[in-house]
Amino acid sequence: MAFFTFTIHTLLFLFLFCFPFFSGANCGVQTDAIVGSSQHFVPFPKTSHFKYGFQRILLSVALGVVTGLTAAFLSVLFIRSLLDYLNRTPLLEGPLIFCPKIDAHALQSALLNQTQLLGSSSSPNGKCYRAILANGFTVTVKRLEPIQCGRRETRRRMQQQMAVLGGLKHRNVMSLRAYVSEIGSCCLVYDFVATGSLEDAMRKVRENQLELKWEVRLRIAVGIARGLQFLHFECNPRILHCNLKPSNVLLDAEFEPRLADFGLTNLIPDFHTPASLYTAPECLNNSRFTDKSDIYSFGVILRVLLTGRDPSETEQASSDRGDGSGSGSGGSLGRWLEQSVEPREVLDKSIRGEGMEEEEEEMVLALRIAGVCTSELAEDRPCSDELLVMLTQLQSF
Repeated sequence: MAFFTFTIHTLLFLFLFCFPFFSGANCGVQTDAIVGSSQHFVPFPKTSHFKYGFQRILLSVALGVVTGLTAAFLSVLFIRSLLDYLNRTPLLEGPLIFCPKIDAHALQSALLNQTQLLGSSSSPNGKCYRAILANGFTVTVKRLEPIQCGRRETRRRMQQQMAVLGGLKHRNVMSLRAYVSEIGSCCLVYDFVATGSLEDAMRKVRENQLELKWEVRLRIAVGIARGLQFLHFECNPRILHCNLKPSNVLLDAEFEPRLADFGLTNLIPDFHTPASLYTAPECLNNSRFTDKSDIYSFGVILRVLLTGRDPSETEQASSDRGDGSGSGSGGSLGRWLEQSVEPREVLDKSIRGEGMEEEEEEMVLALRIAGVCTSELAEDRPCSDELLVMLTQLQSF
């Protein structure tokens, strides 16, 4: 557009510049003709022939320059379009594999026999399965449906973005091992984590089937914060989780957390994240997620780690008592914490004991950090890098 504007201005300038010469030449011819008729014959002045020839040369040069510039611009535009087309990511058929341990044919065969459902990791958008490949490699397959991605450009964009997720490497982020696009759905393949999710672990804690000391719970919190910092600050472009909750935090054998299902809201068309007690208040109406929305979700998770309570159970108990159901400060779990006179009273009894005064002080400070993270105003919440500093200062890691 700028080039065409320049061309128009150039032609206009040349026309205005050459118009006086043409006018002068025409006047000179008429004058000479009159003089010739009165005196039978008067030759044209040599200056008139010189001016007329100079005007023709100048106009020819100007038109040649404009024509050359236009041809050069069109050639560059054509070459650039051709290179963009040749460099465009090809739309591949079949699964995208990001792990050398996974064979495409073995993966497709395993997807046909998804019978080992992992219930706690399932969601309204899809279900998780455990799949064992022919070489014995065990993976977790999450099938998302319904997904409308029939258009070629939409499928190509999803393929490019999934390739970005497949290249992420961090100890607290689940690596995407493969992506399979199907009609009306898609499958995401991750490493299989035998320990399960943080939701599974906290349910076992409440049922007295598992004991998690404060040191382990703080390590889980710090790992989640590290994963968020990686997504928010080290990825280019940055990635928002948009669906952070205990069922999407997987634990390995050493209880090191790994974030899963991050960024799907912005990557996959028609993927809607259902509102939960971990959803920030500003996202309930407009679904506009920010990094501070992830911090809010982390704050609720940190409160679950400290109190051992399930927010849904606290919400149900609050409803039975007829309390308000506001969404700020972590929902009913937050109101229950705010109504408690002594902070130590709300801490999980399974991690309180004799000789734990120093650890209790750390847990009280962590409870305050959780309160800041679940502030109703997003600007009052810390960033993930600030959050990580606050948590690591509680104990040396």
